[in-house]
Amino acid sequence: MTLNQRIEAFSNLRNYLIKSSSELEQIIQLSIQHNAWYTENSIRKVIDGILVMLEKDKLTEWLQQYDLINSKPKNIGTIMAGNIPLVGFHDFLCVLITGNYLIAKLSSQDAYLLPHIAEKLIEFNEGFKERIHFVEKLEKVDAIIATGSDNSARYFESYFGKYPNIIRNNRTSIAILDGNESSEELLKLGDDIFQYYGLGCRNVSKLFVPDNYSFNHFFKSIERFSDIYTHNKYRNNYEYNKSIYLINKVKHLDNGFLLITENKELVSPISVVYYETYTSLSSLKEKIKRQGDKIQCIVSNSNTAFGKAQQPEVWDYADNIDTIEFLLSLN
Repeated sequence: MTLNQRIEAFSNLRNYLIKSSSELEQIIQLSIQHNAWYTENSIRKVIDGILVMLEKDKLTEWLQQYDLINSKPKNIGTIMAGNIPLVGFHDFLCVLITGNYLIAKLSSQDAYLLPHIAEKLIEFNEGFKERIHFVEKLEKVDAIIATGSDNSARYFESYFGKYPNIIRNNRTSIAILDGNESSEELLKLGDDIFQYYGLGCRNVSKLFVPDNYSFNHFFKSIERFSDIYTHNKYRNNYEYNKSIYLINKVKHLDNGFLLITENKELVSPISVVYYETYTSLSSLKEKIKRQGDKIQCIVSNSNTAFGKAQQPEVWDYADNIDTIEFLLSLN
């Protein structure tokens, strides 16, 4: 397959996802039944993001900066996470669009969506049939791309460290507020916090706010997200964390569906957002820089726009590691 043929196949895949066939609907419902954290809305949000990535002009613009003509196909072992639906799609795309062979181990939490997408891609170009393999055990690979928790990352390092690799561990996202945000901006920040119930590395789990910041405006602006409380697993997390804070007399704010407490850690539990105050932006920037290896995205008026944390472009790489450059370096 030529690069243009691969681009054309992914463009056709986009057209398929837009139409949302009954076959795709069945796979979506199967995924929801299998994983209680997955909802129809969350899966459709992911698909909407994929549609943006697969715009033909964007694919062409993205890939023209790389020398893909002389690249030699390799077997790329890819370990997919399952914290949010289709979280491994970008790795799937990078491996295949560069002409490599995908040897993928799926998360048990997300076992149906990507295989269905792969089936459709093969329909659009049968050349992908020999290039896509879903396996239980990774063997005979030339390189590894693995995504997981800090614990699993240590396992990946010990087991796959002999291969060229990209091994990703826990990251989270933060937001910097200056106190002048509009209600609309704070509502959009609610998307960054609540989308996928806070399970993604692009979800904001920590707020940096000025000294003496009042959360009244913030709470009022995010009231529209109150129905998140109706989700059973989210509600269980909220009730559990609330009880822990009450029993241990941990100072916190509570609007009925979100808990906010002061904490220097970056990663908060589901249904909780941590906050920390700052006195100057310059000292805050230094602090964030020191924690950079744990931060996926920074939401603010001068970084990623409010409401855009979960909407990466196709050229936005996880952990700021260029996956295409890594694949090309294998030559």
